[in-house]
Amino acid sequence: TDGTADVCRSYLTDPRIRFLQQPNRGQATARNVGLRESRSEFVCFLDSDNLWAPGKLAAQLAAFERHPEVDVVYGDTRLIDEHGSALPGGQMNRHSGAITRKLLLSNFVTFNTAMTRRTLLDKIGGLDETIRRADDYDLWLRASARGTFLYVPEPWASYRVMADQISSDKEGRFESNRRIIEKFLREHPEFADARTVGETWSRFYVRRARYRASRRDLRRAFADLAVAWRHQPLSVQPWRALARIASLTESRR
Repeated sequence: TDGTADVCRSYLTDPRIRFLQQPNRGQATARNVGLRESRSEFVCFLDSDNLWAPGKLAAQLAAFERHPEVDVVYGDTRLIDEHGSALPGGQMNRHSGAITRKLLLSNFVTFNTAMTRRTLLDKIGGLDETIRRADDYDLWLRASARGTFLYVPEPWASYRVMADQISSDKEGRFESNRRIIEKFLREHPEFADARTVGETWSRFYVRRARYRASRRDLRRAFADLAVAWRHQPLSVQPWRALARIASLTESRR
């Protein structure tokens, strides 16, 4: 509704560009339409509020040439505001290789930085259209069970932070992530050993506790920490979170 269609049509004289439009049925459905219509050996996604860095595609194709064993190449992202000015944050620990167990602890594969072999996406059936939030996390978990990832420490995308975007609903995203993890562990029992499951859920509830504490929802934050301890009694993560929450609470008095 913002004139995107008119802008896209102005480029259709280039035979490499194809423009598709449909009623809104969710982002996973839209991405699957693009995936089915695409013809390339490699696939990338770019959401409407984000930007690719110049040279991203060429650099990733070169990485695939150097590493033919790899199925997904991804990098870093920088945060920007609605005017394109840089914001702090956006950096995290990222990993290469068989990353499933690390990915269960945190989604560190930033969607718009990634380039994926088409064959891998075909194997796993694209995106799950029943998921309305965090469909990228579900995709990467399933892809990690079948493929190899390569992280390149280059800022290949800018992520625009705005108040009304889908990902700003943190509680909704936590709930979607919880369901995605449950589904993945159910469908992939080879990753559901006691140690992995315990660490996965402990980290999940610690993250949500920290978020809820930042929103001054202390009752539910402490309830999450109790669940984290139950899943991994000997972990230091809940204790660190408790200390951080306590210091946050003290500083606000």
